[in-house]
Amino acid sequence: MLRISKLTDYATVLMAALARHNNQCVPASQLAEQTRLEVPTVAKVLKTLGRSGLVTSIRGVNGGYRLNAAVDDISVAAIVRAMEGPIALTECGLESGLCSHESNCHLRGNWQRIGLAVEEALEQLSLADLIRPNSPRITIRTDAAPVAESKPI
Repeated sequence: MLRISKLTDYATVLMAALARHNNQCVPASQLAEQTRLEVPTVAKVLKTLGRSGLVTSIRGVNGGYRLNAAVDDISVAAIVRAMEGPIALTECGLESGLCSHESNCHLRGNWQRIGLAVEEALEQLSLADLIRPNSPRITIRTDAAPVAESKPI
């Protein structure tokens, strides 16, 4: 199963919470309360998002965190990369030499193309798309024939 980590999932939740505050500075404790995540987890995720440049931290009495760009300008891919690193579905999709079977496998090029397609799809979706209920930009397209219903015997 392909899956993002829990911390990446939490990062999208926290970015969405920050987006609802219209560029206001929000304390980590308030974000933890709103998202029902533990404060240490929120702090860890926000620190990682801050290192990537997606959020800005402000110190002081009225300190906290805020988005570093407009919600339309933050891609889902940027959030995933901030938390997970480069987007690739297989080790060989990142760089040569990471897989011990590389010399006997001829699938690397296709896995790289698939990984690029996934990354491009995430790049084209913004935080604004992610927080919009039933966003029309998030669609599932399939070219597969519909599955026929089976009839009980």
